[in-house]
Amino acid sequence: MKVTRIGPLIGSLRAMTRTSHVLIALTATIFAAIIWAGSVTAENSEVAERRSAERKTFTDAEIADGFFRIVFGAEFHVSGRVDRIRKYEMPVRVYVDNRAKPDRGKQVASVVDDIRSKIRHLDIAMADSRKEANVTVTLVRDRDIEKTIRRFYGREQAARIVKSLEPQCLSGFRKDDLFRIQHSDVIIVVDAGEFVFQDCIYEELLQALGPINDDDELPFTMFNDEVQMGFFDIYDQYLLNILYDPRIRAGMTKDQVKDLLPQILPDVRAWVSKVNGLKE
Repeated sequence: MKVTRIGPLIGSLRAMTRTSHVLIALTATIFAAIIWAGSVTAENSEVAERRSAERKTFTDAEIADGFFRIVFGAEFHVSGRVDRIRKYEMPVRVYVDNRAKPDRGKQVASVVDDIRSKIRHLDIAMADSRKEANVTVTLVRDRDIEKTIRRFYGREQAARIVKSLEPQCLSGFRKDDLFRIQHSDVIIVVDAGEFVFQDCIYEELLQALGPINDDDELPFTMFNDEVQMGFFDIYDQYLLNILYDPRIRAGMTKDQVKDLLPQILPDVRAWVSKVNGLKE
């Protein structure tokens, strides 16, 4: 499957009309080929194939390099600073706004459970109502994706996102002036195929937590235009566990993080090895 991706977009006209210090980061995944006739069994076979080929051993230097490439910066930069850590510093609660069939709410909940089990210091769970949530996952039909993007981001920015492209999923977040994420919106097409949905929901939910930069030079991360996983891979578990270690705070610079990494990496390695049954 050929994949192209619109990267993070900083600054939202709709969001900025509310509070001047609120910024939004947006990342979208565009699938040029979306015809998947397979069943859930076929999806599992796609995921299994990728799991069997997954690289699981990385040096400290490879992990640190990926962290700084993905967590800092923004692939598509409009406004606002992108040289700081951006993350939630509150419990994350996810609400599913299901506007299409098939109903994939249970799949979203399963992915949220998996993310919670893999990121040690992240408090993430499903919410019963939109009011309780700070992450909203909107599930739509493929034919409704463009009008949904317009509703979320305004006509001008939506036109930039969908121009000559066909996005199947995207995510964005608003952060305050201390770089703490306040709310995330994820939009996913439900009728583009089983594997497409699985790949989209993992990537967009994880990017909604802060790591919004894509990098084509990292072959073992889902945050790469040419890579589709369909599951929470080992390498990205390292990156997210570093990001959500309590010693890493929103607003930190690269130099501040570099000073802490020697202390954090051993703990992250031990955790990732434990939850995945790896040999240290």
